Amino acid sequence: METAFKRQPISYNPLETKQDLQLALEQLCQPLAEFYSEGKARLQLGVTGTGYSEAKAGVEGFSRVLWGLIPLAAGGGDSPHWDIVREGVINGTNPDHPEYWGEVGNYDQLLVEMAAFGLGLALVPEKLWEPLNEAERERLYNWLNQISSRELYDCNWLFFHVLVCLGFRRIGKPYDKERMEKQLTRIEEFYLGEGWYADGVGAHCDYYGPFAIHYYSLLYAKLMEDEDPRRAALFKERASLFAKSFIYWFAEDGDALPYGRSLAYRFSQAAFWGALAYSGVETFSPGVLKGIMLRHLRWWFKQPIFLSDGTLSIGYAYPNLIMSENYNSPGSPYWALKAFLPLAFGEDHPFWSAEELPLPPLERHFVQAEPRIVITRQPERSHLLAFNAGCTATNFHTHTSAKYEKFVYSNRFGFSVPRAEWGLGQSAPDSMLALSEGDNLYRVKRTIEEYSINGTIIFMKWKLWQDVEVSTWLLAGAPWHVRVHRIESARRLDAADGGFALGIGDASLQEKRGDKEVFAGSEHGVVGAKALLGWGAGEINYVSANTNVLHPRTVIPFLTASLEPGVSWLVSAFYGQPSIATKQIALEQGAGAFGGNISELWDKAPDATVDSGTITILVPGESENQGFEIKM
Repeated sequence: METAFKRQPISYNPLETKQDLQLALEQLCQPLAEFYSEGKARLQLGVTGTGYSEAKAGVEGFSRVLWGLIPLAAGGGDSPHWDIVREGVINGTNPDHPEYWGEVGNYDQLLVEMAAFGLGLALVPEKLWEPLNEAERERLYNWLNQISSRELYDCNWLFFHVLVCLGFRRIGKPYDKERMEKQLTRIEEFYLGEGWYADGVGAHCDYYGPFAIHYYSLLYAKLMEDEDPRRAALFKERASLFAKSFIYWFAEDGDALPYGRSLAYRFSQAAFWGALAYSGVETFSPGVLKGIMLRHLRWWFKQPIFLSDGTLSIGYAYPNLIMSENYNSPGSPYWALKAFLPLAFGEDHPFWSAEELPLPPLERHFVQAEPRIVITRQPERSHLLAFNAGCTATNFHTHTSAKYEKFVYSNRFGFSVPRAEWGLGQSAPDSMLALSEGDNLYRVKRTIEEYSINGTIIFMKWKLWQDVEVSTWLLAGAPWHVRVHRIESARRLDAADGGFALGIGDASLQEKRGDKEVFAGSEHGVVGAKALLGWGAGEINYVSANTNVLHPRTVIPFLTASLEPGVSWLVSAFYGQPSIATKQIALEQGAGAFGGNISELWDKAPDATVDSGTITILVPGESENQGFEIKM
């Protein structure tokens, strides 16, 4: 019976006990065995390329499996994969072997992959170090020690050297304490307050805070608690503060907010919670942490994220290269195994002995000043929205505007990335104001110059050309929210303001096109847009396939206008209500099964009036925003 159960898809795994999580790791790793190279030093899962070589991508795949195998071994579990790992390590660190991992340069991808080996030496030397003979040990040490003299990107990468040092410390080998201290001191400059880190000075706040900087700092806090008690206590204190905010990024059903880069790492979104429990931080009870993590994994394992051979795909909620980054190789997604750190706990650990609990009571609106967002929750629909002020700087990663600059991000509607630059259909600018010079090439916000957050009202000022300045007021709310744009331009422009992207499923799409208002409904929910001031028309755009991170096919409602040079004021209301019905009910009854009577949606729509040079916004049911005024 046990063997038969192991052959079941991972979506059948109930994920309730430690044994279930051990089985899930086995289910994830079992399909990998046939993809190792002859010398077992590389894991080649596909042929798509990255910014680094195919050989290095193979080392990346090899190392990332360790993020699951290491906690499994630390918690008393075993895996046949360790025989493969040891053979691969022996050959990969041998300069005379054809599969030698090679000399490492500055800013090399191999520096990233060394972190897993450092953790392995620190937690399970009996698996990764002790079985090797003296010559093999020396070669592994020498290969890893290259990180001590190589330049690292000034971001979460600095922790890779720290983790290697922790591994060397455990096995009694020399390590560069002075440089490790320098890395930790520099990371201090990434700290913003209230538990939040940016991924570098002036960089974005995203999942690299929880699944990288906090994750590594909590490992450090646990492993260096006696030797460096001051810093260990500081890391725990910051993680505790962060947990009180980060919990707002998770929905009642286990889903998390899709935002920022590296979403191909999927369930690493919840890795922070395992690290919090591992280090003994008690911000939330073990039952709450257990609930967050296990619901999260259950949600993910119900998504079509696997290829036909059982391996993880590049993408988010389905295989999708369009939304990926330049550093996403076929093996990259296995960083998701960071979420398996609770396997290091014994059976009697509070994490496993506690009853799984739901999320604690959370506020409907919650301001997170450091990442510049306001979280709005609809717990009855497992819906969370992050209304976003944007960033004062950008980076060179793929689709930066789409991943960091939209007005709102939703866990149920996802967000879209451009497939090409021609028109609204290919650029798919959901939850963005897009401007064009009449040539059908639309620009969207890249950075902001000013911003403020006052309760549920976000203000931002930004430019798309030197002579086009936009001021935007964003009034957070659900299911309705309001945007006000003041556009001062020296040129004629076409404007389009996009709403939420709605997944198109098997049921018929319901549409309504009225006087300056549009909506669409499918089994996934209802989205819409209503012009309150200045807009000319509305449209439903069937945007290019595979632009959205959640749904392969989507539509986006837009409001459009043609603007003459000078100052233009545009006020719009956008609707987004995800389904709470089952897919079968939606198929039988249409969008009304989960969105209410769609024809009556506009009865509760926000309103805007202009009197004596003042715009007054009224949002029914959102008392925080009633009577909000803007001087024109």
